[in-house]
Amino acid sequence: MRALTWHGKRDVRVEEVPDPRIEDPTDAIVRITSTAICGSDLHLYEVLGPYLKPGDILGHEPMGIVEEVGSGVTRLKPGDRVVVPFNISCGSCWMCQRQLYAQCETTQVTAEGKGAALFGYTSLYGAVPGGQAQFLRVPFAEFGPVKVPDDGPDERWLYLSDILPTAWQAVKYADTPPGGTLAVFGLGPVGQFCARIGRHLGADRVIGLDVVPERLEMARRHGVEVLDISQLDDVPGTLIDLVDGRGPDAVIDAVGMESHGAPLGKLGQAAAGLLPDKLAQPMIDKVGVDRLVALKAALKAVRRGGTVSISGVYGGEVDPLPLMEMFDRGIQVRMGQCHVRRWTDEIIPLLTDDDPLGVTDLRTHRLPLEQAPQAYEMFQKKQDGCVKVVLAS
Repeated sequence: MRALTWHGKRDVRVEEVPDPRIEDPTDAIVRITSTAICGSDLHLYEVLGPYLKPGDILGHEPMGIVEEVGSGVTRLKPGDRVVVPFNISCGSCWMCQRQLYAQCETTQVTAEGKGAALFGYTSLYGAVPGGQAQFLRVPFAEFGPVKVPDDGPDERWLYLSDILPTAWQAVKYADTPPGGTLAVFGLGPVGQFCARIGRHLGADRVIGLDVVPERLEMARRHGVEVLDISQLDDVPGTLIDLVDGRGPDAVIDAVGMESHGAPLGKLGQAAAGLLPDKLAQPMIDKVGVDRLVALKAALKAVRRGGTVSISGVYGGEVDPLPLMEMFDRGIQVRMGQCHVRRWTDEIIPLLTDDDPLGVTDLRTHRLPLEQAPQAYEMFQKKQDGCVKVVLAS
């Protein structure tokens, strides 16, 4: 089959690899019809290379048609249309019984001290072949894959694999009070959905912040107040002034480890990436740093007693945070990898009616899998108005 494989920093290639096969009774083989490039994939393209090896198959936002199932799978049959969540969860362990699917004890990568295994996301999360490919082996298929209707374009369902439940969880964690104000830092795909979900779930005002004109315009047409942070001298101060002199009730950081405007953090990440993997891995694990501009601004902008919800991915170990200020202001912080299957049953009804979340207005580019390398470059450089890329296998 054809698949997108990693070969080095900013070097991904579509090449021929062996077809996946059933290895365990609870496996399924899914023929991928659509798969998306996630902002988290760009971390692999740039920062997290030391945890990959040449030939690793990337991608964790796939959907398609079931081709084959193992003897232990009764919930699915060949021909079913499914979306595959990015985290691999058994559905029955102690953590899964508490709907903490991203911490599944059956697939936890304990050797690396990490949570549930993920598709296509480095040795830290199990080195499981990903979904930017023609076919995908799906472990624990009796629980994980989400069956969806046969009708409607893939983009109506595809985002259930990651970014839609990730945004839903971020908004739930933010816990904006009815009639309150939610601010969203970063209007990439997850941030776009955070803003729309915030409005849908009852926030009176949603303010989105970014620097990319196309992202700002997309959010604006969905009723979001937008701020171009490149035009602001004091981002937290502006938000505080805009919201009753107190600041928003809740703030979501949908940016993560590679935020703009953090030259020292960028330099530290780049320096680690220049080292041999055997040196870079412990350096990142023990003294890794993130670019914290967005997170620090979120912490300073939220009102006293408010909540900061973090959906952007961070990987640092020695990141400095303003703990005295956070403590004094009584800020609550919630974060973590999304527990995808915890939220999908809540979200699906919204995808079968009049699309209140506007899921069909997110994808800006649909390209064949063979053009994935060009798509990665375009997405990273924010060229051609790119907000979300979907690859067709």
